[in-house]
Amino acid sequence: MKVDRREFLKISAGTAAGVMALGLGMDLKPVKSYAQTLKIRYAREFTTICPYCAVGCGIIVHTGKGAGGRVINTEGDPDHPINEGSLCSKGAALSQLVNNKDRLVTPLYRKPYSHAWQKVSWDWALYKIALNMKKTRDETFIYKNSKGEVVNRTEAIAHIGSAALDNEECWPLQAMMRAMGLVYIEHQARI
Repeated sequence: MKVDRREFLKISAGTAAGVMALGLGMDLKPVKSYAQTLKIRYAREFTTICPYCAVGCGIIVHTGKGAGGRVINTEGDPDHPINEGSLCSKGAALSQLVNNKDRLVTPLYRKPYSHAWQKVSWDWALYKIALNMKKTRDETFIYKNSKGEVVNRTEAIAHIGSAALDNEECWPLQAMMRAMGLVYIEHQARI
């Protein structure tokens, strides 16, 4: 079927008139309002920051009251000054990160020379990390360099910061790392 310009305008005008005629006398506002609130109608709302990159986009997280506060929806925060409600594909899919049946939620530990991983508590894992850091720091601490100058450092431990940290969180973290004698301190913006 070949449609010229005049016929296209006639068809478009007829379609627009038909849509307007169907819309007369029908108030669709309650239907639209119900449909918009259906997914998150009884959900609790929290704001957070996207964990993926250094931009720091604001996200609204909706959690259900039942089922242990499971995440049911995530969306961009229109009141956030950085992203004003828009999200990249990774940020938009954030709910898939937390609603993943294969997601690890407890630390795993593998003993030296073992092939099996075992679940451990967070308290045990943090204590083990602290012990290993202390042991490594004590074994590799350098008090003076080859010139005899006092340096008080260790070159056996490094720290990579998170892109999601703001300046107020970075300062005490940097201070703690430097107090431990670390010299290899880096920032993870888009690794």
